[in-house]
Amino acid sequence: VQLQASGGGLVEPGGSLRLSCAASVSIFRLNFMGWYRQVPGKQREMVAVITSAGRTNYADSVKGRFTLSRDNARKTLYLQMSSLKPEDTAVYFCMVRTVSDNWGQGTEVTVSS
Repeated sequence: VQLQASGGGLVEPGGSLRLSCAASVSIFRLNFMGWYRQVPGKQREMVAVITSAGRTNYADSVKGRFTLSRDNARKTLYLQMSSLKPEDTAVYFCMVRTVSDNWGQGTEVTVSS
């Protein structure tokens, strides 16, 4: 499974970005996928995950600001991020679970004025 993440960049506080994660396989029947982020020197943390039934779970720090969605036809997972804060600065990774956890290469998000 190959995952291509994109959409990161530099944005001012309060701004928005949409991250995309294009998969090389169908995501229609996959049970678990989502976005994680990591800051240097810290552990990778869950940002948002979604199940095959469409149930989503968000980290408390992003609830109400981030929205996770999936487009099965395009085999793509999205993360719409709004009201961004400096503490959202991190490298964001998408993950898709098949027989194992598959990770994308990461896309960097920097929130700064």
